[in-house]
Amino acid sequence: MIRTKAILRYLGFVLLFNALFLCISAAISFFLHENSFIPLLYGALICTALGIFPQIFIEKIEDITFQEGIAISVLGWIVTCLTGMIPYFMWGGEFTLANSLFESVSGFTTTGATILNNVEILPKGLLFWRASTHFIGGIGIILFVLVVLPEKRGVRSSIYHSEVSGLSMLNFRMKTKEIANIIVIVYISLIAVETILLKIFGMNWFDAVCHSFATVATGGFSTKNTSVAYFNNISIEIIIMFFMLISSMHFGLIYNTIRGRKLNIFTSSVVRSYVIVMFIGILLVAGQLTFEKVYSSGESLRYAAFQVISLGTTTGFAIVDTPNWPIFAILIQMYFTIQCGMVGSTSGGLKFDRIYLFFKSLIKQIRLTKHPQGIYAIKVDGTLIDSDMELQTAVFILLYIITFFVTTLLLTAMKIDGMTAFSAAITTLGNAGPGFGKVSSLGNYSGLPDAAKYILSGNMLLGRLEIMNIIVFLTMLSRKR
Repeated sequence: MIRTKAILRYLGFVLLFNALFLCISAAISFFLHENSFIPLLYGALICTALGIFPQIFIEKIEDITFQEGIAISVLGWIVTCLTGMIPYFMWGGEFTLANSLFESVSGFTTTGATILNNVEILPKGLLFWRASTHFIGGIGIILFVLVVLPEKRGVRSSIYHSEVSGLSMLNFRMKTKEIANIIVIVYISLIAVETILLKIFGMNWFDAVCHSFATVATGGFSTKNTSVAYFNNISIEIIIMFFMLISSMHFGLIYNTIRGRKLNIFTSSVVRSYVIVMFIGILLVAGQLTFEKVYSSGESLRYAAFQVISLGTTTGFAIVDTPNWPIFAILIQMYFTIQCGMVGSTSGGLKFDRIYLFFKSLIKQIRLTKHPQGIYAIKVDGTLIDSDMELQTAVFILLYIITFFVTTLLLTAMKIDGMTAFSAAITTLGNAGPGFGKVSSLGNYSGLPDAAKYILSGNMLLGRLEIMNIIVFLTMLSRKR
């Protein structure tokens, strides 16, 4: 039986964490005398009140079941997105109800899709809150909360395993508390290093912090209307490309690399395959752009490298608009918005590890068809994969394809053109952000109907929670009735 009080108490921790960043954003607005101070202050007060009440009126609950962990995870994301839209809606401007929800969900799920036609008109306090939603959502607000939760009777373990896929656990051989600490340390360290490098090579501190939040979270919200293209700085582009790529890799492998352990990003066969596939994609796009004489060979390589890495890691930054690129180059990029980064990272999408495992399973099935009496095992970086994991991977891939197909049908029913509908469905489900057509890399989602924005907001949450958690949660609700 699921205990409502247990869920409410832990949702309170989530809201208090949101309140902290709302207070920081409000402080920025206050000292800069901006008109976003009151909306941000109200948002902070509401989150604080809703977060504190469960701590006061509900006794401590130190044992959480897996089902309750699922509920905390799903409802934590929903409540976070709903309270996160308060400052936007109160500030006004382009932020209607639908737009406020879309921007909030996009930020927390690190999708990076925006409805804003003019980002630069936002006050710095609101821009910082917008960037903070990426920081909070990057590795999941639930994981941040886990760091401060008591380790009693599996509380952390229940919530953590409801938030993180089983495939991402292959590179972790330690307690949940240690895993959560490692993820947070790696995450914050990457942000700190990138911020310093961006400042050294031309950004001011504010832009450097905001872009680092978005890069390491593989989100893509920029403080500029033309994204990273605004800076027109190759050094900045190279720094962002490196951190986009490294942030799309398993954080456990990054930690192992720093500690000098045997299994790391240099020895992992999955990482090696991931980088090779990304490199091939860059060469294919650059070659097509050069062949079609869209750009010179140097420009083609520069733009192809940035755009493929940006979409392939689900970050969504841009240094060039892509709607007029050859269809071959667009399709290559679209593939990467489906594949995306690795499990155990801040990246969204299907995840390269699942595709890697799927093809290993396919080879296994071909061998079994040829030799029915044979016994074949699949290993990923030395770890034996059982049949349950293979089945889970195949089911997830099928669910993923069905979801973006249904979303595309719903969008086309609203008379949205095919390219826009298809790419918007893929990029929101994959938490990649910009797509093609009317939602291209330097475009936005403002022109879509409100109904489409609500559907795509749901799509972003489905992608962030990897679909299955939502389905399990809904079945739990139906059983309760």
